[in-house]
Amino acid sequence: QVQLVESGGGLVQPGGSLRLSCAVSGYRVSLTAMGWYRQAPGKQRELVASITSGGSTGYADFVKGRFTISRDNIKNTVYLQMNVLKPEDTAVYYCNQDWTVYGRRTYWGQGTQVTVSS
Repeated sequence: QVQLVESGGGLVQPGGSLRLSCAVSGYRVSLTAMGWYRQAPGKQRELVASITSGGSTGYADFVKGRFTISRDNIKNTVYLQMNVLKPEDTAVYYCNQDWTVYGRRTYWGQGTQVTVSS
């Protein structure tokens, strides 16, 4: 049974930081290309960051240099460290398998809300 549980979101001021976590069950993150996604109101879901099974990372241009994706293979958890947050980063954040590798996903967790506002 696949389950994705995101946490760590909240309200933060511009320039602040948050660390998101995604606890995965049903498959091994160490063997899977994973991604963090976000969806802002009225916009389509977009891929923010990805990590391959080999540990290589990739980032969308709009977060490059500010966000860092990582994983803990023992905890089977994927993280997203977000620094220098901007109001435009406000969205619901989700983790899932990397859809550029596996195609569109049908199952999603509940996500975690990130709001950047003063």
